[in-house]
Amino acid sequence: MISLKSYTLTLFHHWDMGANMTSITEFTLLGFPLALRIQMLLFGIFSLFYAFTLLGNGLILGLIWLDSRLHTPMYFFLSHLAIVDIAYACNTVPQMLINLLKPDQPISFAGCMTQTFLFLTFAVTECLLLVVMSYDRYVAICHPLRYPVIMSWRICIMLVVTSWTFGVLLSLIPLILLLPLPFCRSQKINHFFCEIMAVLKLVCADTHINEIVVLAGAISVLVGPFSSIVISYMCILCAILRIQSGEGQRKAFSTCSSHLCVVGLFYGTAIIMYVGPRYGNPKEQKKYLLLFHSLFNPMLNPLIYSLRNSEVKNALKRVLGAHLGGSVS
Repeated sequence: MISLKSYTLTLFHHWDMGANMTSITEFTLLGFPLALRIQMLLFGIFSLFYAFTLLGNGLILGLIWLDSRLHTPMYFFLSHLAIVDIAYACNTVPQMLINLLKPDQPISFAGCMTQTFLFLTFAVTECLLLVVMSYDRYVAICHPLRYPVIMSWRICIMLVVTSWTFGVLLSLIPLILLLPLPFCRSQKINHFFCEIMAVLKLVCADTHINEIVVLAGAISVLVGPFSSIVISYMCILCAILRIQSGEGQRKAFSTCSSHLCVVGLFYGTAIIMYVGPRYGNPKEQKKYLLLFHSLFNPMLNPLIYSLRNSEVKNALKRVLGAHLGGSVS
């Protein structure tokens, strides 16, 4: 057990070792050390994925805004999930694309810390939004008559504000613990963005407390919420099986299947990264998992909701029909 006193003494001890430390003003992200031709190919592929992410989530936001039939709590939460996915991608992908073109292009210390904070904020917020969305489905299917009262707009706004607030506050804790620490002369981060555990590798001090805080935070925002989602869907499954009509069961399953796919993708990769066991080369495994988490997840989410959700597809038809009809007239 490492006490706060010993941690503080170690920090000051390393702070005095000026021979091994320097004032850090910028970092270099190593990204993916590959051949130039492969990097150019990845730049093209990742640029397309990035564009699809922005277009797909932007389309979801536009449909929810334009179609009054989607002005419901479920799609209100989905709109915030789309905002988080856009922010997720915008926080990490542009810097990764720059590094593929210019591997030696540095990122400033302030920019790196901001990227770390925003990544944690969006990750925690998405975790909590997925829990809120599962609760919304639970109330809609298990307590349909009380749904308008339980999921009033006041409650919905409060749940979203709480998710964003906790996302910001929980992300401040590891950042506040990181900022006072001294950094070594090495400024090379073995990652494609400023992931907090990769940044901690450059610290010339004992980082056990920081690592414990990150692990504890990961467990609290992953395992706890994921368990509540599992319990919610167990109750939902029992309620669906009690529905007499086959059409009612299909509609209930269709409503929940999209959310279950998104939950599986998000929590699956996140739990493996921060809580799961380590095999082989964990640093490289985590890097590629985070690539999937920050690039592919935000791109797949709108596809899942548009392809597996009849209401979204019908809304798209209505909006296109209205637009094309107005153009023809």
